[in-house]
Amino acid sequence: MRDQYAFDRRQFLTLAGSTTLAAGLGFSPAARAATPRQSLTVGTRTIEVNGKAATVFGITDTNGRSGLILDAAGGFNVSLTNATDVATIMHWHGLTPPFGMDGNPLSQQPIAPGASMAYSFDLPRGGTNWMHSHFGLQETQLMAASLIVREGEPQMQEVVVLLHDFSFTPPEEILATLKGKGTAVVGSGTAAMDMGTAGSGSAMPGMAMGGMAGMDHSGMTMNGNDGATATPGMNMGGMAMGAMDNMDMDLNDITFDAYLANDRTLTDPEIVGVDKGDTVLLRIINGAASTNFWIDLGQIEGTVKAVDGMPVQPLRGSRFGLAIAQRIDIEVTMPTDGAAVPVLAQREGDIARTGIVLAPSGATVTKIAAAADTKSAPVLLELERQLVAASPLSAKPVTLQIMAMLTGDMQTYVWGIDGRTFDNRQPLEVSLGDRVEITMHNMTMMSHPMHLHGHHFQVVGIDGQKISGAMRDTVLVPAMGMVTIQFDADNPGEWPLHCHNLYHMAAGMMTTVKYI
Repeated sequence: MRDQYAFDRRQFLTLAGSTTLAAGLGFSPAARAATPRQSLTVGTRTIEVNGKAATVFGITDTNGRSGLILDAAGGFNVSLTNATDVATIMHWHGLTPPFGMDGNPLSQQPIAPGASMAYSFDLPRGGTNWMHSHFGLQETQLMAASLIVREGEPQMQEVVVLLHDFSFTPPEEILATLKGKGTAVVGSGTAAMDMGTAGSGSAMPGMAMGGMAGMDHSGMTMNGNDGATATPGMNMGGMAMGAMDNMDMDLNDITFDAYLANDRTLTDPEIVGVDKGDTVLLRIINGAASTNFWIDLGQIEGTVKAVDGMPVQPLRGSRFGLAIAQRIDIEVTMPTDGAAVPVLAQREGDIARTGIVLAPSGATVTKIAAAADTKSAPVLLELERQLVAASPLSAKPVTLQIMAMLTGDMQTYVWGIDGRTFDNRQPLEVSLGDRVEITMHNMTMMSHPMHLHGHHFQVVGIDGQKISGAMRDTVLVPAMGMVTIQFDADNPGEWPLHCHNLYHMAAGMMTTVKYI
């Protein structure tokens, strides 16, 4: 069967002729010559999940270690070898390379089994990033790893935590079940479908398309076209956010068999050795396919230093929402009494959780249940409203405004942007040099973590209210909510913009930002 995101050589060459891909794939001579090329291999491995063996993918360096640690000064100079028996594409999530180096189905042809591809480009900054397959549903089978870029030697101990959701059921079967029935039992028999719902809480006034508070839509285009017209499944005239008072939001498509932190569950968590009283930098990556998590530090507080690899003004707290594909850097200071500190990740709207334990030598490590005492709340935008970019966008007038409507429903399990699936997409057209503002209005009853390739954007509006928020590459748009972002159009190509819930993306919620 032809993969949903595959395309033929003619399509690829046509695209290449209209982007920087034609110019030597955008190689940077400075980065190419800076450091010896590092090698990564995509292969298969066996892990144990809840006492059962599971064959999954893995991405390792020449020493067999998962993922990659680079220094920004040396650039990105990597060769990737596909040692599996299936084709793949690797995306460098959080990096902003030239288009041909991005690793997405529009920028390159798949890497065949046994083949390799070289990548070379500059790294303008450090940060917590990750790599994952951008081909079919491979990411759900753990084809993902951390990608840490440092700026010089680390100033403290760093601990990387990569979160996953896991099912023994093949992802293609899960997707077919979702598409076939909308709500159904999905899993291996040890997990059943739990269509978690949550009340909306309070009304959010002023959110009708005709009267969104604080938003001036004059001159705004709908999906890059002059004049906004409704598409099937969209009521743009009277959908006020106050209607959420009488409706419930869907939280989770699937109940997975396990939730993993660095490939392990809480039945056998990773115990990370640290020194009492020391400050540790947690680099936490939500690599789940379909799960938003709450990061819980328990009785201690930490300081958020960055999100999505981009620095923010320090923010103290002990509990932080982390949407699919997002990352968060938290500095925590260990207790001076030598006590262990669990770092937990609880699934939104559920009692299921995973995590690791930070433990000084001699600390008592008590068993932590994989089920919390109470269900967690939905992950919404409480954290987003508090974050302030340490290095925001420069002051510059917006030259292009776009409204993108997120559409779809659980019953048909067809998701889209402006009522269109990826195969029928209409790109959001931008020009080099634009300051682009995109407002994403979620017309569905599920949240969508929206990821833009090739750029970092600043969150500048939530539900019609202006903010000066964080720089990011992935932002959560809650059910019936609205988020506005701005970015500079400075990296030509045709860049995917999609929901990072992998099953939503596979069911159509992806378009592109296309330079013209």
